Amino acid sequence: MKDITERAQFEDVISAGKAVVMFSADWCPDCRVIEPALPELEEENKSFSFYHADRDQLIDVCQDYGIFGIPSFLVFESGEEVHRYVDKDRKTPEQVQAFLDEANQKITS
Repeated sequence: MKDITERAQFEDVISAGKAVVMFSADWCPDCRVIEPALPELEEENKSFSFYHADRDQLIDVCQDYGIFGIPSFLVFESGEEVHRYVDKDRKTPEQVQAFLDEANQKITS
């Protein structure tokens, strides 16, 4: 998972193909819980490019996209948001995979 560190980079990432952006922060315990599962989720979902956005570094992006709880995931295709999993609750790998499956269905239908 590649890191996004500034807004211009975020805009470039979401404009190029199918991108999943995970918003989190170093101090977030629920974010740390899902992290070990992310490499496997990436491997199982190769049609997406995966990115990490630190909520504290990109607070303006979070405000613009209504990211008030973390970890949260947004899926973009060619600059358009197509699906979101945004709340403050801990997420399991199975929940994230179901979210990615739903996003893929929205994009391909």
